[in-house]
Amino acid sequence: MECTSTLADNHQPSALPISVSFVIPHKGRETLLIDTLDSIAQLAITGFNIDVIIVTKNIEPLRALALIPPHLSVQVINASDDVSISTQRNMGVAQVNSTYLAFIDADIQLAPDWLSVMHDCLHKRGAVLVSAHQQAPEDALMLEHIRTSLANAEIDTDVTFLPGRNLFLRTEHFGLVGGFPEHLTTCEDYYFTHAMSQLGGCFYTSSTSYIHLGEDKLLHEMYNKEIWRGQSNIASLQGRKIPLREFPSFIIPPFLLLMACTMLITGVGAWIVNSEILLAIALCAFIGFLLPFGAYCIRLYAMVPKTVSLWDVIQFYAVYFPARAIGTIKGSIHSITTDSHA
Repeated sequence: MECTSTLADNHQPSALPISVSFVIPHKGRETLLIDTLDSIAQLAITGFNIDVIIVTKNIEPLRALALIPPHLSVQVINASDDVSISTQRNMGVAQVNSTYLAFIDADIQLAPDWLSVMHDCLHKRGAVLVSAHQQAPEDALMLEHIRTSLANAEIDTDVTFLPGRNLFLRTEHFGLVGGFPEHLTTCEDYYFTHAMSQLGGCFYTSSTSYIHLGEDKLLHEMYNKEIWRGQSNIASLQGRKIPLREFPSFIIPPFLLLMACTMLITGVGAWIVNSEILLAIALCAFIGFLLPFGAYCIRLYAMVPKTVSLWDVIQFYAVYFPARAIGTIKGSIHSITTDSHA
């Protein structure tokens, strides 16, 4: 079902405007925040009354405030550096009196029709939560195309999880699930959107879009970020029912790392001591690694644009899986701190 804006038909000029608060957690890069605010300022807002709440960890005053268009109402809240991104979002919501909430990351460029389409989609679908699909920038690099394709694996359908980069919902529903989980440093959007899915449909639409300006562009950048992102994998399991389809994302990365290490150690051992047993173990580990790794690569290659080669996909997963495994293991051993879009 396509969600297109019909706001002009459904709301007469005399009707009260629909109140929407944009909540943006922020730390660090002001250039991207400026681009995010600029995209909000350029939204089609006929029939809406919007305001923006930025919850920032930056100590210095935001230079971005001087560049905000006069018609855009912006409030800035300061947060301490040790709080999670969930706490930042919850702090922002505590200041709103609006009917609707829009959670936007500080490195997002929204399509001009984003707000009207999100509102109409929420009501047409009878959903409790909606999100726009990700669009790659015109000058996107290989990694950006891959990440965009993965983000859009399921589209124009109800899903169990939605990315936290752009979410639209009723304020009352936010309260029903208790807000974002402040005990999680990462994976908080999975936890929150899964809780929302217990209330009703969570819809991922292709009718409008956003560009993730801060998307990983190079493999070494992704490696470091995926270690950080993976550190709340185990903690995010606590306090919720885990659907079967989610288990591979937790199991496969450590499993592949185990198979790769086993293959390397037993393979070298078999060569040194000429052991057929070690060689057999190494062969089994190689098969155990190759089957799931190959399946993931083939699936992703079928999703990406033709400009992305199979070798690009192999490189992506060769970096992604070890990073996720290291992050998961690291996060299960000790607590972590958040960079919140730094």
